[in-house]
Amino acid sequence: MIASPHIDDSRFQRSVIMMCQHDQSAAMGVVINQRSAQLELSHLCETLEMGAPRFHGDQPVYIGGPVDGSRGFVIHSTDHMRPESIAVANDIALTSSVSILQDITNGVGPVHSIILLGYAGWHAGQIEQEVSSNIWLNLPASSNFLFNVETHNLWDKAYATLGIDPAHYASGMGTA
Repeated sequence: MIASPHIDDSRFQRSVIMMCQHDQSAAMGVVINQRSAQLELSHLCETLEMGAPRFHGDQPVYIGGPVDGSRGFVIHSTDHMRPESIAVANDIALTSSVSILQDITNGVGPVHSIILLGYAGWHAGQIEQEVSSNIWLNLPASSNFLFNVETHNLWDKAYATLGIDPAHYASGMGTA
């Protein structure tokens, strides 16, 4: 999902969200393009008392959303799955256990990964209402888009992929 240029909630301005779960009772996703200014994987490993990472210590950590910022998630390619990993789209998985971080830092994890703290959540019917109010646009999930576009360009690239100029996007009436 891609945030409208007119979104009222500053937490989601220029956000791109990977939806991980959506049913009649709720929806859950993670913001994949809001990098933490202070946190890299090495700092996260230190906080979790995992020891210094052998690999990928400089990998950035992202703010996955405003809900439960102490809860971690890894969006990753499906070439490396843990028993607790969940496939969320073609070639894209979600894992929320520390074991996936250990695999990444030991150099045996997935080829592609995005490490996140927190998530975005919606109650029943809320996301549908926001989409109908032009707060969010949909873009099909793509591992190529997710893992091969620089995160600071992701929002602009999403609009370009849809063929929409955000400067000409009609404002919705709702707020997120």
